[in-house]
Amino acid sequence: MPIKMIVTDLDRTLLRTDKTISDYTENVLNHCRQKGIKIVFATARPKRTVKHFIEQIPSDALILHNGAAIFAGDKLIKKYGIASQTKNNIMLSISKDYPNASLSVEIDDVLYANFDVSSIWNYTQAIRTDFTDLPDKPADKIIIGVTSMEDVKRYSKYLTDELYIEMNDGKLGLIMHRNATKWRAIQIISHHFKINKNEIAAFGDDYNDIEMLKNCGVGVAVENALDEAKAVSDFVCESNDNDGVARWIEVNVL
Repeated sequence: MPIKMIVTDLDRTLLRTDKTISDYTENVLNHCRQKGIKIVFATARPKRTVKHFIEQIPSDALILHNGAAIFAGDKLIKKYGIASQTKNNIMLSISKDYPNASLSVEIDDVLYANFDVSSIWNYTQAIRTDFTDLPDKPADKIIIGVTSMEDVKRYSKYLTDELYIEMNDGKLGLIMHRNATKWRAIQIISHHFKINKNEIAAFGDDYNDIEMLKNCGVGVAVENALDEAKAVSDFVCESNDNDGVARWIEVNVL
């Protein structure tokens, strides 16, 4: 069955280590769009940090915050947030119990944090806060600095039934709405575009990519992916720094 939609993670998958998209990758993905193949970016990033990538490769859809916000073109078609009071309770409780924890929360495309975020992300800024003055709005995700899966598990006690926590990038614990996953977002987008899951190729590297790599028609892990991501994938392509996603697409799709 021909591929009609390509879904790709960004960091450590499509993006090189220096957080750029090469001219080669740009040309390959834009060639796909010219042939009518949908391009979807699926990332844990917020919208403000992907705008310059969309200028290079105009995406047909966006999956942001791991699926908490889903766009088709410029239109928001679904959002799964953490309720305002729930978000406040979690931030204040963790701050009290673990005063040295690096905490941040995404609300309405603004990052609020209790530390200098440039130590982790050099492409975004944050409003410094102790979380007592957060906007009365739902959060897209809560981010906690972690060093291991044991760290991640210890924060599970702060979750309500509608939330889950997942490790990302080996150093972050992400708390999100239970429906905010890349795979669920792909199902919503594929229904929107009337594309069968077997006509989708997915590319990724991390824990939050495993479900889509396993369930899409074709799952491709980059060489630098976690072993767990490679284990569920149909193929392993070259690394992100060697334009693995674009090279695989050029050979197997175009």
